[in-house]
Formats: sequence, structure tokens, C-alpha cells
Amino acid sequence: MSPEAEPSPIWDADQVAAYLKVPKATLYGWRTKKSGPPARRVGRHLRYKADEVIEWFDKLDGQLPDDD
Repeated sequence: MSPEAEPSPIWDADQVAAYLKVPKATLYGWRTKKSGPPARRVGRHLRYKADEVIEWFDKLDGQLPDDD
């Protein structure tokens, strides 16, 4: 049997906002504009795969999406 890779940790909006050092409202604004890190709904809650958030951040060209 081959060992399975550990799944990416799942973060909530508070954890993603803390990782990116932005207010949670900014994170929600990006989601509305479809410019933030990918998220999934679990019931009424948003959940993010940690590796996808990190990959999204690494692909930025030096500036975060507009806060407006």
C-alpha cells in the first residue's frame, strides 16, 4: 500500500484573514468580486483549503485585490 498524502488543512474565514493580515470584511469583499482565494460553502459557513489560499497568495503580483 502506498502512503496517502495528508489532506490540506481547512481554514475558516478568521484563519484566512489572519494569515493574509486583512480584515475579515475585506476577505468577504474579495469573494463578492470573485477576486479572493477560492472558498467553499459548508452549510452556511465558508471554508478554505490552506494550500489553495497559499497558492492564490503566491500568484499575486505584489498587490492584493482592490479593497473597494
